[in-house]
Amino acid sequence: MSTPALTTYQRHHLRPTYEHHVGYLFPAMVRASQAHVVMLTEQGLIPVERGARLLRGLAGLRADTAAAPAFDGTFEDTYYLVEKRLAAACGVPTSELDVQMARSRNDLDAGVFRMLLRDQLAGVLDRVLATGAVALAAADRYADVVITGYTHRRPAQPTTIGHALAGYAEALAGEAVGYADVIEALNVSPLGSCAFAGTDLDISPARVAELLGFAALVTNSYEAVAGADHLVRVGTLNAQALATGARLARTLMDWLSWRWVSTPGDFTQGSSIMPQKRNPVVLEHLVSYAGQAAADAASVLNNVGAAWWEDSNNATTDVQVRLWESNDRADRFFALLGGFLAEIEPLEPPSAAEIVASGATTTAAADALTRHGVPFRAAHSVVGRLVRAGSPDTWTADGVRAAADGLVADGLGAAAVEDLIAAAVRPELVLGRAQADGPGTAAVRAQVATLRGTFDAVTARLAAVRDRLDRADAALDAVAAELAAR
Repeated sequence: MSTPALTTYQRHHLRPTYEHHVGYLFPAMVRASQAHVVMLTEQGLIPVERGARLLRGLAGLRADTAAAPAFDGTFEDTYYLVEKRLAAACGVPTSELDVQMARSRNDLDAGVFRMLLRDQLAGVLDRVLATGAVALAAADRYADVVITGYTHRRPAQPTTIGHALAGYAEALAGEAVGYADVIEALNVSPLGSCAFAGTDLDISPARVAELLGFAALVTNSYEAVAGADHLVRVGTLNAQALATGARLARTLMDWLSWRWVSTPGDFTQGSSIMPQKRNPVVLEHLVSYAGQAAADAASVLNNVGAAWWEDSNNATTDVQVRLWESNDRADRFFALLGGFLAEIEPLEPPSAAEIVASGATTTAAADALTRHGVPFRAAHSVVGRLVRAGSPDTWTADGVRAAADGLVADGLGAAAVEDLIAAAVRPELVLGRAQADGPGTAAVRAQVATLRGTFDAVTARLAAVRDRLDRADAALDAVAAELAAR
């Protein structure tokens, strides 16, 4: 018998959606179905022999590594493909299946989406943690490499490579905590909510959750299938994390162009026409990745905002592709950024003379006067006069005193003048700055130690989630095999 021609809806929505989704959804739906059938059997809702038959069939589907069948219109989507293949594996018509008892496509989709996203985000978090470790190692290693810090794309004050990278590591640490929080938010089970109102059958949603590694149940069955805040959080956190990383990538482009740091050869491409060039275009790709992540997040927000407060494909099913691709992009983003940071080394950081000539030391010069009792605004004006007169390396004691005339009532003492000039021509003095969050060498290394503690705490949280999932996998395998043998 020939297969009927596909309808327009099948050709232009169901088939392409199935082709993209089946590789993600089929294994997860089979796994969730194993837990569901175990629960139905244990609760006495289906006879043991029927439960055993279903579990044997599901085990066969899980072990089958053949490619998914082509969409031919004989099933609507992956959900019904599971039924079709399970019936064939059990040797019964689909009318004799119990696998969908006390379950809807609504809560199954919601559960499977959570299962997939928690696993994907765990991988992203691995990358974030690894990138954080690399950034902290570089911050510690280069805590005494003085460079010019910029604000509004103009030289501002001396800082160090280590200080800048420790700052990015702190942003990463906050994002790592955010990913751990979202994984925990995802790891609550909606299974058992059915269409949205539950069931009168004596099911045990907690048992299904336990077997699938969920830490708890969604409190309300309506929220379980209608809710989308956890989906929004995934997309927006990726967008946030990649946007911050893209800002670092832009700064690294400058450092490379100025030859402050080396250009990692593994992350460059040659020019098609200029033989001397090695282009670190990976940094441009990272900026583009961030823009794509923002677009994915906007798509999720737009779809969710366009949906009703009920089960709606707009807010749940239709945003999954954007989230899966966003997670994949985030994983690759941090693999690339972490790899890049691991290879950069100081090359030709700006010399003290270059930093002084840029004017970056003038704030420190004004601060030096305030330590001698000069009001800051007066000190600022004195240094302003000096800057207009010439570069700091041309300042003299007499010139400083002349600049203070009329601004400092009692004039400047020799110690004040000496301190101002030293601060103006010795940018390396920043390495001794004691402020805990500042660029002083000891301060940066203390920051590194503090941030390592944050990353270690997140690593422990992620390990606890994985341990729960591993134990759940082992328990489900064991009980499913035991029941299937009956």
